[in-house]
Amino acid sequence: MRWQKASTKCMNTVKQVAIVGGTHGNEMIGVELVKKFSLHPDLLQQYSFSVQTLLANPQAVAARTRYVDRDLNRSFERDRLQNQTLTRYEDRLAKQIDQMLGPYSDAPVDVILDMHSTTSNLGLTLIIDEENQFTLQLASYLQQINSSIKVYSTIHSGRRQDALRSLAKFGFCLEVGPIAQGVLTADLFQKTEALIYTILDYLEQYNRNQVSLLNRSLTVYRYLEAIDYPRDEHGEIQAMIHPQLQFRDYEALHPGDSMFLTFEGETIYYNGAAVVYPVFINEAAYYEKGIAMCLTQKENIIV
Repeated sequence: MRWQKASTKCMNTVKQVAIVGGTHGNEMIGVELVKKFSLHPDLLQQYSFSVQTLLANPQAVAARTRYVDRDLNRSFERDRLQNQTLTRYEDRLAKQIDQMLGPYSDAPVDVILDMHSTTSNLGLTLIIDEENQFTLQLASYLQQINSSIKVYSTIHSGRRQDALRSLAKFGFCLEVGPIAQGVLTADLFQKTEALIYTILDYLEQYNRNQVSLLNRSLTVYRYLEAIDYPRDEHGEIQAMIHPQLQFRDYEALHPGDSMFLTFEGETIYYNGAAVVYPVFINEAAYYEKGIAMCLTQKENIIV
């Protein structure tokens, strides 16, 4: 384990927060929570900051599909947003959301909480794209409240450039699973809702300068690389996630451990030099992206 101090990026006061669901139209927990918050705005009105909700991709939600033309959550690079020749549905939608929430809008948001779900066994995961003081203190607070919460840092993956949450000064993804696409489960719905309230309570404490971190350490799973499925010369998948690895997100994968199983029953072993911790193992939506899992390094950070 390596100990590291965080960078000191922070802000004086949280003024605008956006809670987003339906960035992917078949991830129903975020969709239904946004609908609930919209029907019961009093749930979000007891704070010193403004909270708005957004159903990000309504056409995909109506069709119960991840997206219509392209992945909305990969459509927010500044070059794409400024490119007027890109006119597909999600490109136009990304521009509209940028004008609503982005740094050059009339009311730029300070914090975005973007709710997602996964077919992988991620439990309750907070995804962060930067490791600054504000972000890591919030993450440490959440782990202090609920030790089962995992923190996945994509600081080396480039997600800070293209995700919807990148529009805010501080963007967070709430990823929960395992759950099938287009499906709701009560336990994950309730856990996600409780996590939203815990984060909002923290932001209120932050505004009042009342945050107390009893434990300054934070366990982070830091992105290393994405691994594709074994494929033949035509790009066809030749192996599946090995049964001994399936649903073992955040568990140690040692050199020589079983990784894939070919259709003929041959085991393919992990041949890396160091212990890693896979996440998003066998995520259904990642087949089209050529990702079987993402490998991470487990580290402890002093906040």
